[in-house]
Amino acid sequence: MSLTVAALSRGPMTEFEEKLRRQHEVSMHQELEALLATASKAEAEVSRKDFDGFKNLFHRFLQVKGPSVDWAKINRPPEESIQPYEKIKGKGLPENITACLNKLVVVKLNGGLGTSMGCKGPKSLISVRNENTFLDLTVRQIEHLNKTYDADVPLVLMNSFNTDEDTRKILQKYSHLQVKIHTFNQSRYPRINKESLLPIAKSMGVNGENTEAWYPPGHGDIYASFCNSGVLDKLLAEGREYIFVSNIDNLGATVDLYILHHLMSQPADKRYEFIMEVTDKTRADVKGGTLIQYEDHLRLLEIAQVPKAHVDEFKSVTKFKIFNTNNLWISLPAIKRLQDKNSMDLEIIVNPKTLDGGLNVIQLETAVGAAIKSFKNAMGINVPRSRFLPVKTSSDLLLVMSNLYSLDAGSLTMSKKREFPTTPHVKLGSSFTKVQDFLRRFENIPDMLELDHLTVSGDVTFGKNVSLKGTVIIIANHGDRIDIPAGAMLENKIVSGNLRILDH
Repeated sequence: MSLTVAALSRGPMTEFEEKLRRQHEVSMHQELEALLATASKAEAEVSRKDFDGFKNLFHRFLQVKGPSVDWAKINRPPEESIQPYEKIKGKGLPENITACLNKLVVVKLNGGLGTSMGCKGPKSLISVRNENTFLDLTVRQIEHLNKTYDADVPLVLMNSFNTDEDTRKILQKYSHLQVKIHTFNQSRYPRINKESLLPIAKSMGVNGENTEAWYPPGHGDIYASFCNSGVLDKLLAEGREYIFVSNIDNLGATVDLYILHHLMSQPADKRYEFIMEVTDKTRADVKGGTLIQYEDHLRLLEIAQVPKAHVDEFKSVTKFKIFNTNNLWISLPAIKRLQDKNSMDLEIIVNPKTLDGGLNVIQLETAVGAAIKSFKNAMGINVPRSRFLPVKTSSDLLLVMSNLYSLDAGSLTMSKKREFPTTPHVKLGSSFTKVQDFLRRFENIPDMLELDHLTVSGDVTFGKNVSLKGTVIIIANHGDRIDIPAGAMLENKIVSGNLRILDH
C-alpha cells in the first residue's frame, strides 16, 4: 500500500491528513479539467457527467478508514426477509400476465469483454449454443415472452465504451423481431496511479498511449448512467414499474413470472422496491457476496469488505449459507427517487491492477447489489441453482454446450434425462482456456448426462461421440499428448501418460 493511501486509512484524520486529503482532491480536479480540455464539445459534455460521478467516488475513497463493516454488528437476516422460491411459486401466476409483463423491463449488464476466454470484442457475442451468442439467446427469450403473451417487454443493454460500438452493429440483425432494444453506456472513469493518486490518462482518447487509461466502474454504475442517459425517464413515461437486471453471461437469468407476480400483487404502500435472488452456497461459491442484517437493514456483504481475520468465517458454508446471483428486481420509480436525492449509498470496491508495463493502478468500482440497503421493502428470494448458470470459463462453456442442457426458445434447462439435478464439476486445464483452442480439442461435445466430475490437464483432444460417466480424470504430462478415440466410453477412469491415435 502506498504511503498516500495508508496515511488515509487509519482512525480519525489528523490535521496533516486532512490537508493531504484536500490536496489530493484539488490535484485530481485540476487533472480532470485538463483532460476535459482535450475533448470535443459533445464528448466533454458526456465526460463531465462521468467525472462528476468519479469525483464523488474519489472523495469517498479518500475518507474511508479501514473495513466498511463492523464485524460485531453483522447478523443473519431474519427469516421473513429471505423467502424460499417454493413459497413464492405457491402463490401462482398473475391473472393478467400480459399486463404484468408490460410493466417490466429486462436489463442486461453488457459491459464486459471476452478477453478472459481468449476472445476479442464483447463477451455477449461469443457463441455458446448452436451458433447462438449470449445476446441471441437473450433476444430469443424476450421475443418468445412477447409472442406468447402478446406483451411488449423491452430489452435494455448497459454497454461500456469497450462494447458499445460492436454491440450496436450487431443489433441491426434483430430489427425485424418483436423486441424493442434500447442501449445506454456506463460511465468511463480514469484509472489512477497507485502512488500519486492521479489519472494516468494523457488525454480523453481511448487509443494509443491511453489504451489502458480508462475503465468501466463496475455494475453499480447502472443507477447513475441509466438516469443520465434519459432511458430511465423514457421507460417511466411508458408506465414501466420494474427492471429485472442480470449479467448477460448468466444463462439461468430468465424472466420468472412467479417472482413478477409476487412484486405486482403487493398493496401499493407495501410494494417491494428491491428483490435479490440468492441461492445456496456450494464450495465453488465461497467468494460470492452474501446477504446480512446490519443496523436494521438488509445489506450485501462482499468478500472485499471483510476484515482479513474473518475471511475464513465469511467463506464458511455453515454461517453464510447463501450468495447473491446478481439477478435483481428493482423498482424504477425508486431508482429515480434515490438518484434525484443523491441518496444511493454504495460501498467502494478498490480494485488494484498492474498494467502491461508494470505500472500499479487503482480502479474505484461499485456493485449493483450493494444498493439494496438504500431501498425500502427489500427482500431476498432463495431460488433454485438453475437460475444461476454463468459462463465465465471454457469449463462452464463445455457444460452449456453439452447434452446436459436442452435449449427451448432461448432458455437452457437441465435435460430430463439427467437423473440428478446437480451440475457436474468440470475443470479444464490451461490448454482449453481460449475458446478457439477449446473448440479445436473437441470434434464434438461428449455425452455428459451421467458425468459427476471431469478434470482434464495438458495436451488432450476428444474424438467424435465420446461418452463420459462418473468421475473422469485425464492428465497428459508435459511433452505427452492424449487423443481420446472416437466412440470411447470412459466411466470412473483415470487416463494418464501418452495416448496417440493415428490415421492408418
